[in-house]
Amino acid sequence: MNTLSKLKNYAKTVKQDLIVLYLSYKDPRTPLHAKMLAICVVAYAFSPIDLIPDFIPLIGYLDDLILVPIGIILTLKWIPSEVLEEKRKQARHMQKSDSPTNWFVGAVFILIWVLVAVWIGKLLLV
Repeated sequence: MNTLSKLKNYAKTVKQDLIVLYLSYKDPRTPLHAKMLAICVVAYAFSPIDLIPDFIPLIGYLDDLILVPIGIILTLKWIPSEVLEEKRKQARHMQKSDSPTNWFVGAVFILIWVLVAVWIGKLLLV
């Protein structure tokens, strides 16, 4: 298998795992600590704001290549196996059906990041 195929498979797996995390977050059987980390990982993965800006050569994508997968792995370990299995099936079904993008959820994530940035800005200016 060539490198490009491996990267495509890895990207597909990460995308599916992010969907699993989002679905698990909404499940009442998921422990609170797993829910908190899941929403942080999903929000960070889909957020346009990064710890290391992407325009910085070479290291710009390191946070996406290291932090997001580590967050996914850790969160998946904290979610009960029966919830994971159910949500993996649901995620596969969602990917096959190509369900429409949820713009509302995206807008909520962006709003949260803007509010956090304003709050940090106020703390730094005072």
